[in-house]
Amino acid sequence: MNVPANLKYTKDHEWLKPEGDYALIGITDFAQHELGDIVFMEVETVGETLGKHESFGTIEAVKTVSDMFMPVSGEILEFNDALTTKPETINKDPYTEGWVIKIKISNPDELAELLDPEQYQALIQA
Repeated sequence: MNVPANLKYTKDHEWLKPEGDYALIGITDFAQHELGDIVFMEVETVGETLGKHESFGTIEAVKTVSDMFMPVSGEILEFNDALTTKPETINKDPYTEGWVIKIKISNPDELAELLDPEQYQALIQA
């Protein structure tokens, strides 16, 4: 499984790429592999401020529907609209073209609570 070194991770298999006060969030390669073919994305929380661990949307695959959770608190600024017509982008490229939301981070201290690549790798290999 691909686990880029420049990202932070959650036990729920979301990734976060910090960019100053902002961050991109998506699901990991492991998560997309476990879900199977992704057929639909729904994020109706753009403009809202959510707390850490709150659900910001759902992802539907052939096998199941799953919630996606906020790795840190923040205001959801943008949804990757390309996923509306091509949700399968997440299967092909979960870390670049397949990002899901962009947020403004509310509490930067929460970043320290996320998993680093080595910790995440250990989690998925357990």
